[in-house]
Amino acid sequence: MRLGIDIGGTKTDAVAIDEGGLLTQRIRLATGFGSTAVVETAVNAVARIAELTGLTAGGFDSIGIGIPGLVDSASGRVRHAVNLGFDGLELGGELAGRLGVGVRVENDVKAAALGAYHLMGLTGSMAYLNLGTGLAAGIVVDGELWRGSRGIAGEIGHIPVDPNGAICACGQRGCLETVASGSGVARQWRTDDPLPVRALFTAAAEGDPEAKAIKARLASGIASAVRVLVLTADVESVVIGGGLSHLGDRLLYEVHSVLESWGGSSPFLASLELPGRVRLVPEGFPAAAVGAALVGVV
Repeated sequence: MRLGIDIGGTKTDAVAIDEGGLLTQRIRLATGFGSTAVVETAVNAVARIAELTGLTAGGFDSIGIGIPGLVDSASGRVRHAVNLGFDGLELGGELAGRLGVGVRVENDVKAAALGAYHLMGLTGSMAYLNLGTGLAAGIVVDGELWRGSRGIAGEIGHIPVDPNGAICACGQRGCLETVASGSGVARQWRTDDPLPVRALFTAAAEGDPEAKAIKARLASGIASAVRVLVLTADVESVVIGGGLSHLGDRLLYEVHSVLESWGGSSPFLASLELPGRVRLVPEGFPAAAVGAALVGVV
């Protein structure tokens, strides 16, 4: 039995999966804010899953954590987890001390990539394109994460695409993330809706010209992310997940339309069959938590 925990900005998702890869238990907890509270949240998640499975922490074959920020998967150190209220935390070491067993820590998007690859029964190469508050990707090749030389493979959200665009949180100007992410939409389309992109699509459908322009930039930005992933890593499939993916087929239709239009004017892009490589992660998939369980032994 493996235990995986996905620590998000507001919610923590924890699962147990058996030796066949089937999900047997799942719980959700509120995530605490700050380094001490985050550690407590993870410890509580382990305790809850242990109670449900009848195991102790040491009884699991592995325990893995997926968490936002820059993660050194070898040491378990997490940096720049701004949404969780800390800049540096030896999470792996802290949890090992509290639980008495080793814990593997991975970036949440990379963990989700591995989880999606497993849950969707994919083979070969895949990029998981996470469209949440920010934009980033995780790349899986033959069932294994490709992290790159310094662990930042897939951070395509910080590729500048517009020299006159908005300043990105990373300090550069006009990054892909500034137009193709939840924060990018929220900056351009003010609304009380907890999912601004939903309000944007509704307004665009009602004919609002500004909403239609912002939606077009969003779709073009996501399509650009797909193009970058295919041109750089030649992945067989790009799976879209994250908060924006809850739009479902409405979002996929817009992205496919942009990719098809590019193919219509470029025989080269047409030959890559980009629209056919893109799909959505199924709604309700606990991809990041399952991936965290899997990184515990990767």
